[in-house]
Amino acid sequence: MSDLGLAGRSVLVVGATKGLGLAIANKFCASGAHVLLNYAHDDEAAKAALASLEDLPGSASLVRADPSTEDGAAQLIAEVAAAGHGLDVLVHNAASWHPMPAAGASVADLHTDVSAALDPLLRLVPGLLEHLKPGSRVLAVSSSGAQRVIPRYVALGVAKAALESLVRYLAVELAPRGITVNAVTTAKLDKGDETTQPEMVQVLAARTPAGRLSTPADVADVVALLSAPEAGWIHGQVITADGGLSLRS
Repeated sequence: MSDLGLAGRSVLVVGATKGLGLAIANKFCASGAHVLLNYAHDDEAAKAALASLEDLPGSASLVRADPSTEDGAAQLIAEVAAAGHGLDVLVHNAASWHPMPAAGASVADLHTDVSAALDPLLRLVPGLLEHLKPGSRVLAVSSSGAQRVIPRYVALGVAKAALESLVRYLAVELAPRGITVNAVTTAKLDKGDETTQPEMVQVLAARTPAGRLSTPADVADVVALLSAPEAGWIHGQVITADGGLSLRS
């Protein structure tokens, strides 16, 4: 298996111990990277996530902190500094979602979702700049709801649209330092567990040109590709990984 030039690289994944975040951490560990798994709440899930990575070529460690807060971001920055070997890849995967209609939205809950999407990057990037070397990558996970209307998705849709805009602004400012900033977006994921509605999976899979719904591993592969040395000329882009589903009218 190719390591995409990621062996030995230092990676911080924000929101790393479940679902897509864990798949991303798994991909980097399988490629021989050293991964710092950030999480905010669930200690048991975090321990299980760490255990699932034990036999992979890379290494992993946990840090509980909420980088949407000033103290949590400072803690993560301190962890990176203490490691003493810089940071090669920062992946922002954390999010919150409060389902609601657009007409009659809860303003407070919508602001919470926007804060969860934006604040980790806004707080972490300035403090990590001295640790991000030329050739480093900053990557954010977005959603098709940023560009398309999904029922009751307005809060996260607005949040992800704002995140994609922030990616572009950061990309322009960090490019002179040799740091790329990009986003990966996808549609609903087939997580292969009880949280996925079988009927919805069947409908969306039938509409996907590639013949099935995207999995967390599919998206993690694209995150890894954008972290490879050969992706150094991609700046400020939102790369869609959905098997062609978004091409359908």
